[in-house]
Amino acid sequence: MQSIEIRPFRRSDRDQLTALVNLHVQAVVPAIGVSVNALMSQLEREPDEALVDPWVIERKTLVAIERDAIVAGAHLLRYSDDERVADSYRGATEIRWLVCSQDATAAGNALAAACLAAMDAWGADRQYADGSLPAPFVYGVPSCWPHIRELYERAGFVHEGRIEILLVAKVEDLPTPADPPLPDLELRRTLGTWPRFAAMLGEERVGFVEIDTCVGGRNLSRVAHWADIGNLFVREQDRRKGVATWLLGHAAEWLRLGEVSRLVTYAWPEQEDQLAFHAGLGFRELIRTERGWRRTLG
Repeated sequence: MQSIEIRPFRRSDRDQLTALVNLHVQAVVPAIGVSVNALMSQLEREPDEALVDPWVIERKTLVAIERDAIVAGAHLLRYSDDERVADSYRGATEIRWLVCSQDATAAGNALAAACLAAMDAWGADRQYADGSLPAPFVYGVPSCWPHIRELYERAGFVHEGRIEILLVAKVEDLPTPADPPLPDLELRRTLGTWPRFAAMLGEERVGFVEIDTCVGGRNLSRVAHWADIGNLFVREQDRRKGVATWLLGHAAEWLRLGEVSRLVTYAWPEQEDQLAFHAGLGFRELIRTERGWRRTLG
């Protein structure tokens, strides 16, 4: 039997670990790659996680070595226990992500055990697990990672959260701007959390869609042609009148100007009306992912 070494990440590991991370990313979404700089940045801090990242007080990255090669890696976080931290994170620890070669089950198990030992040593009474790699659309435990799911389950983690469905459409297949579906309806492009396309009746907002065209964050490669729907809302009395389709038509035209070719949105399995609406516009399922893994302690 080949010996397995579990040790802290070294800077010289960066290329091998990035390659392993990218194997997992590209199983979720095609033609997106994480750069070495993006991975190294996440190991130090995550400025794009403006709310949660300041709560982190300690980080640890471990790798598993077999036959002189990195076959698994994991990134751990420890959260502060002071009152500025949200209750669900206060004093908690998390496996931010764990990646493992498909044929390195023993090394993956050894790495998971080392992660548990590290989190136990931190003394946290809550231990979480996730798969939030530094790439857009990659979080939770995606359905294309059954080997990671099995590692988490063997380590005692249980899925307690939601299943999320990621849907993707070709922007060229989305509606083109049409006549307003309601009399006197006008489009107004403003700023929201992301660029916002609002349907207005005078100064009254009927609905809006917000599109994030910076899904890659910083230091990521090959994501310029992807965007996602940050928010889509139509007030209840004006639903099923074509307002949402009209808004998405204008947003799609905007994306075409920027040569964005793919648009992603999100839904839960129980949101049947929302899934049907997006399917009618040409969205199809990209992946399902399970969020909210927690280890029960003592």
